[in-house]
Amino acid sequence: MNSLNTDYRAFFLMSIPRSMHREAGPKTASFFVITVSTSRFNAKVSGQPYTDESGDLAESMLRQAGHRVVGRELIKDDLVMIRSLVDSLLLRDDVDVIVLTGGTGLARSDVTIEAIRPLFEKELEGFGELFRQVSYQKIGTGVIMTRATAGGVARGGKLIVALPGSPDGVKTGLEIILQELPHILYIIRS
Repeated sequence: MNSLNTDYRAFFLMSIPRSMHREAGPKTASFFVITVSTSRFNAKVSGQPYTDESGDLAESMLRQAGHRVVGRELIKDDLVMIRSLVDSLLLRDDVDVIVLTGGTGLARSDVTIEAIRPLFEKELEGFGELFRQVSYQKIGTGVIMTRATAGGVARGGKLIVALPGSPDGVKTGLEIILQELPHILYIIRS
């Protein structure tokens, strides 16, 4: 596609009112939830009991909002493992949105962002900014240590969302994303 066609397409999409994008977007989506936690992963593979409050909360919120959760996975903080799983999910026709919880902080082991950012075609910087603004009202300046982000992947028209591992971080992030989801998916797929 030449640059004139690309420029015209971008102008056309921007000239359509936002409410029309939201209305044209899908009302329900299929989600895959990934919990990134080495300690929980180690407990799982060794047969020890573990909990996944953030993954459970994400699944519950998504279902309550009328969406489908087509799968869940618990993996360790490992860049190759994270990227490989997300990359495989981008090929699936039954996944619209990939939500990752955990691995978004500053610890050396927190590699979720490094694993997924190269897969983005367009990063939604505004999501991370808004997430931190809303979270600041709740937890104060400690919010600067989260690198929560989201990005669109035109290949298959998918959205990837990376949230902190805390239940409150998951709740805050999903409340933001779910408000704009039809609009986001419409634009990614246009």
